[in-house]
Amino acid sequence: MRIAIDAMGGDFAPKEIVLGGIEAAIEYGVEVILVGDETEIKKCMEGTPQSPLVHIRHASEVIGMDESPSKSIRKKKDASIVIAAQLVGEGEADGVVAAGNTGAAMAACLFKTGRIPGVERPAIATLWPGIYGTVIMLDAGANKDCKPGFLVEFALMGDALARSVYKIENPKIGLLNIGEESTKGNELTLETYKLLSNSELNFIGNVEGTELLFNKANVVVCDGFTGNMVLKTGEGAANFIVALIKKEAIKIWPDGNFSDEFKTIMSNAKKILDFSEHGGAPLIGINGVCIITHGRARAKAIKNAIKMAVKFVESGFVKEIASKFKVH
Repeated sequence: MRIAIDAMGGDFAPKEIVLGGIEAAIEYGVEVILVGDETEIKKCMEGTPQSPLVHIRHASEVIGMDESPSKSIRKKKDASIVIAAQLVGEGEADGVVAAGNTGAAMAACLFKTGRIPGVERPAIATLWPGIYGTVIMLDAGANKDCKPGFLVEFALMGDALARSVYKIENPKIGLLNIGEESTKGNELTLETYKLLSNSELNFIGNVEGTELLFNKANVVVCDGFTGNMVLKTGEGAANFIVALIKKEAIKIWPDGNFSDEFKTIMSNAKKILDFSEHGGAPLIGINGVCIITHGRARAKAIKNAIKMAVKFVESGFVKEIASKFKVH
């Protein structure tokens, strides 16, 4: 198993990206290919544990966070994310992990690996820690403007992801909306509701935002604009809740000497809410595995994103999606 990593992408690249790659190679026994400026990468590797599983692929260019994705991948053909995606497309790597410019990662993977035949719009799937298990929500930002048919595609891909990676036999599919009734919503959701109702999927109807984390559905679909807003709001709410609990805890334990029980609760909650524990979000619908992680990712998040990439490759979810679109 080989996972390519854009070593130059992200707020803390290349140091934290390189460290995360090394940690993943040692802990999981997976080969990692660090793609980027070879001199910079080697500097970051000084004083770190050596592993024959860690390789370097030189790339002379970097796409910044503020650069246009479409223009930059055409102009910077030797950019680290472009080369990393190319390794997957050419079969030299089984998956790619990227913490840099999300749009550039999407564009590079689309260009270098191609879409799964039949898929019109790949999507970013976010994996939410539901109260009774993982909830898959897509799209989370790849497609800001959508047609009803796109959301049906997202539902098909989400169904395949739930079956192959999370071993859910008959995933419940929901449509994110402003109310449970079939008559609620805008033109997009009203038409999508009709299409999903007439599909072979296990469509259970509309899902309101308040129900997202309570596992009413295993897979929830929406347009990318809405999904990204929900994602960012969720991140902010999680940070607020943790900060609020800490603020109130100080009133009970002013000296900061919290009880063991409180420490355990906070530690467990942090593991559930902390993005670095979960790795990243898969870009699905492309002919390969791409995990997009947070721009603020440090070594731990990169290590877990690589772990996720391995899990997704081993699950065969790309073939599962392809089989669904052969039927449709």
